[in-house]
Amino acid sequence: MRTLFLPLFAASLAAAPAFADSHGHLDGGQHGGGHHDAMMMGMPGDAANASRTVTVTLADNYFEPETLRVAPGETIRFVVTNEGALVHEFNIGSAEMHAHHQEEMAMMVEHGVIEIDRINHHMMNVDHGDGHMMSHDEPNSALLAPGESAEIVWTFPEAGSLEFACNVPGHYDAGMMGDITIGE
Repeated sequence: MRTLFLPLFAASLAAAPAFADSHGHLDGGQHGGGHHDAMMMGMPGDAANASRTVTVTLADNYFEPETLRVAPGETIRFVVTNEGALVHEFNIGSAEMHAHHQEEMAMMVEHGVIEIDRINHHMMNVDHGDGHMMSHDEPNSALLAPGESAEIVWTFPEAGSLEFACNVPGHYDAGMMGDITIGE
């Protein structure tokens, strides 16, 4: 059976060295991927090292701000609030990572974890077969019910571009994504 939990990163971020594969999974470089992919994504940051705080509002189906510019290697503290009437996600990644993650989010909807206007936390902790749970606790992502807020601290790579997106089924396709430009 296919793994049902949402790993954009492995549960243990303390293990070093950690390298991301093409989907952003941190696996210590054991499943391909490698240092290059990890450098393209960035990594969880320390709030004490954040150069600034960016407030992000999630609405029904857009973000405010719609684009972000960060300096190479910059650590940003994001304060994310869902002011919409629907469940939304703020997720930092590449377009390829978002495409993969959308499949996983669709499974969460199919299994009753995500409902239109609420998150069924009980269903996240239910065995959905073969001992797999459907958690959503990755450091680059926040899944929020209406009115909820979260904080993400992220250190960006030295170069490249990323997206922030809502991968709840249909939201990305409706335009709920934005560009992160790294550098000038």
